[in-house]
Amino acid sequence: MLTTLLFNKPFNVLCQFRDAQARACLGDFIDVGGVYAAGRLDRDSEGLLVLTDDGALNHKITDPANKMSKTYWVQVEGIPSEADLAPLAEGIELKDGMCLPAQFSLGEPAWPAGGLWPRVPPIRVRQSIPTSWLSLTLREGRNRQVRRMCAAVGFPVLRLIRYRVGSWTLDGLASGEWRRL
Repeated sequence: MLTTLLFNKPFNVLCQFRDAQARACLGDFIDVGGVYAAGRLDRDSEGLLVLTDDGALNHKITDPANKMSKTYWVQVEGIPSEADLAPLAEGIELKDGMCLPAQFSLGEPAWPAGGLWPRVPPIRVRQSIPTSWLSLTLREGRNRQVRRMCAAVGFPVLRLIRYRVGSWTLDGLASGEWRRL
């Protein structure tokens, strides 16, 4: 029987099961053997990670040809306007090539019941620079792509949470929790 898990990866956790440097990793949270992360989240990103022992599903999620959509909640420095973010919807050029067009919406996302969990440690806050939230949906997954896209339009990322992969969401999962599908 194939196993698929949804995990709400906390900040500062590596997307691997062991670490020679004893940093926090998946093995500190998940005690199910034989599953592997279908895609990655950087150590400084949080949110939904799909783990599976199903090679076909892993391929469906990670192969760029499949263009499986993923939605991110992004807290940025500054308060962008629709016009500021328009290049993201048109496709933006990064050092590794042109990005596919992304969908975005401004404003705080619809938080899960109980609100958004606190990040430990909290983001850095500068009194003279406001922050704001946006939701960004991509159909590709390059290394640090959301961070690079937001920086390219002048809004550095302070907090990045992947909310959705395909039809799966974080709904009902607190930070550090997982559930079997």
